Amino acid sequence: MASSRPRPRPRPRLGDLIEIFRFGYEHWAIYVGDGFVIHLAPVSEIAGDVAASVLSELTNKAVVKKQLLSAVAGRDNYRVNNKHDDRCEPLPVNKIIKQAEELVGKEFHYSLTSDNCEHFVNGLRYGISRSDQVTDTLKTVSVVTGILAVAGLAVTLLSRSKRERQ
Repeated sequence: MASSRPRPRPRPRLGDLIEIFRFGYEHWAIYVGDGFVIHLAPVSEIAGDVAASVLSELTNKAVVKKQLLSAVAGRDNYRVNNKHDDRCEPLPVNKIIKQAEELVGKEFHYSLTSDNCEHFVNGLRYGISRSDQVTDTLKTVSVVTGILAVAGLAVTLLSRSKRERQ
């Protein structure tokens, strides 16, 4: 019988990347201690909403915020996800925290494809700005586009061949 108790939330360590599962995308933050995270968020006060990302994209602006992880995640599930630790050496924790704290309140350019919350936290932890969400999406779009192009070409060739036989 399935339990109706909520799943325990992971206990992050200083400098951990936190992946928050939102509807249609993941939001990223970095854990800085005492229950707080620092993350790149919309300039507006809308939080935890797809509209927030859309607003950031439309204004091309986001601000670095320090908030309680519980407030940022809300009812959304989250996990610690230091997914590049096997390929990239994380910066020293004290450097990660210091750099993150110094950025709180600063406004940054925002772009879903090149300057989003995942780019931001990877830059803090690894010194490399990257977003696998963007990379994975672009790969998927490229594969689908290639399949559609091949299918379109096949239909065109079959149609031409049929006309020539008539």
